[in-house]
Amino acid sequence: MRQHRRLALGASVLASLAMLVTTGGGAIVSAQDQPTVRIGSDNFYESRLLGEIYAQALETAGFSVDRQLGLGSRFDRAPAFEEGQVDLVPEYVGSGLGYYVAAAQAAGDAGVAEVAALEVSGDGETNLANLQTAYDLLGIDATVLGITPGEDTNAAAVRADTAAELGLTTLSDLAPVADQLVFGLPPECETNALCKGALEQYGIDFAALRKESLAPCGAEIADALAGRAVDFGWLCSTQPAIAQNGFVVLEDDLQTQPAENLAPVVRDDFLAQVDGGAEAIAAILDPVSAAITTEILTDLNVRIAVDQEDIEDVAANFLASVSGG
Repeated sequence: MRQHRRLALGASVLASLAMLVTTGGGAIVSAQDQPTVRIGSDNFYESRLLGEIYAQALETAGFSVDRQLGLGSRFDRAPAFEEGQVDLVPEYVGSGLGYYVAAAQAAGDAGVAEVAALEVSGDGETNLANLQTAYDLLGIDATVLGITPGEDTNAAAVRADTAAELGLTTLSDLAPVADQLVFGLPPECETNALCKGALEQYGIDFAALRKESLAPCGAEIADALAGRAVDFGWLCSTQPAIAQNGFVVLEDDLQTQPAENLAPVVRDDFLAQVDGGAEAIAAILDPVSAAITTEILTDLNVRIAVDQEDIEDVAANFLASVSGG
């Protein structure tokens, strides 16, 4: 029997999700006066899950939520957020920052030179701070809330037999044999510095590759890799398919991939309508983010991708476990 999405969340960590919200001035305001929050996400299940977790936490605090999950890749979702179609999205702070840095570098405009120079690093807090700086410099009125301790990085994977046959342990090993392989890559790879750009840092001629365009972080690339339709796949490090299929994740020995902790990003025009502003939303979502380790994120993905549980139920059970309920 399917569980109802709003399970009792208990009273410890999620005590901040009370039906009354305290404003910065100390006054108590009914959550019924709070605006509806429109939550978007990318179109793969982990991003949808984070969006659903945020949605249920805010609903428990008394907010009405309009779910617009599965908007597409970052190249679809980011413009929707910037244009005000949604108010809140989950973001991977490394890739999110890299998206704006790469766009600024491609523009070659002196007006965005400061964004182009921002560091995309292996430290989550640095990426959070620099992502906020990028928003500020670009005039995108948004606030990045607290990051998760866990992260989901890009993972370069091959089958175990391919790794053994070609002696592959690192991405540096890949360049000399790249012409022997078919690469499973996300559709936006050609414009993504962390995909095409990373491969090129290893001396791989991207234009010459045999490529299959497949949706990232879901089943498509993993299934194609397991089924020998492709020989290399950019996967997400928390995907259960890596362990299930015994894939070998090649070491990123040039450290091309940044820290990918997750954080809610919220539009400032929405926060301006909330009694208590950013502090009120952070009081709800920061404790939730703080509970998401890499191990927990991987386990939640197993429940969705392997056990075929409903995303709403997985989100509800996670929030209940956080609260001790």
